[in-house]
Amino acid sequence: MRTLKTLAGLLLASLLANAAMADCTVRSLRLAVIPIKGTEEMVREHQPLLQRLSLAAGVPVELVIAASYESVVDAIVSGGADIARLGPASYVLAQRRDPRIEPFATFTLSAGPFTPAGSHYQALLLTRGDGPDDIEALRGKRVALSDPASTSGSLVPSAEFPAQVGAPLARFFASLVYAGTHDKALEALLDGRVEAAFVASERADAYLLKHHLAPSALKVQWRSQPIYYDPYVFSASLCPAVKQRIRAAMLEDPKALAAFVASQDASGLVPVTQAEYAPLRRMMDASIPR
Repeated sequence: MRTLKTLAGLLLASLLANAAMADCTVRSLRLAVIPIKGTEEMVREHQPLLQRLSLAAGVPVELVIAASYESVVDAIVSGGADIARLGPASYVLAQRRDPRIEPFATFTLSAGPFTPAGSHYQALLLTRGDGPDDIEALRGKRVALSDPASTSGSLVPSAEFPAQVGAPLARFFASLVYAGTHDKALEALLDGRVEAAFVASERADAYLLKHHLAPSALKVQWRSQPIYYDPYVFSASLCPAVKQRIRAAMLEDPKALAAFVASQDASGLVPVTQAEYAPLRRMMDASIPR
């Protein structure tokens, strides 16, 4: 009888495994990414990653560069994307809508003028290098943000900055200008279209490097608490076998994606779980009006 039960258990396990593998049959995958740079530049930079993921998954992987952070959240929640690179706050928003969304990788950042080496960055309020020394001088001025769902370009400043100045962003500043990306927010600042800009510290580092600008071109007026960097996440509908192959392709051979990592102004890719974003989740939960 015990032998029969054992055989029955093995048969059931085999049937379940076969069913799981059947569910893993995919014809293509979609990787959605938040808009960080220009479309052509992002398409070019992502080719090494797309090729490696396609080889690992055995199916074509399509890159989807979304028009906004919110549209990437919609895509990963609805199943319109199988994998996504989200901003930290965008991940929290997506996970609120579907707790099964799973973060699995993030970048380690190279040290820059405004960002230490590691997996954390900060939201910065920047002015031009000749800007005021007193943050109160920015009261009633124009400020650029990147996207309403951007972590460092909107959500964290909205939650943390009011404690510094005693007023919400919309009351402290004369106008809030959403530029669409961190780079465009920095362009608006340096062109004189706004007097200040909330941007990610690592994007400010990359902008200075790309445009051959000295760090003195920008002045830091405020810094947020450290934020764990952008997660890559799996959709809830992606099966475990495909997740395992994608995870291995991105994390197990650093040399294979070295060119892609460098193009993202980073030094490596490392595993990540939802635990790393718990402090941000608590901050965002506390900022929701009751």
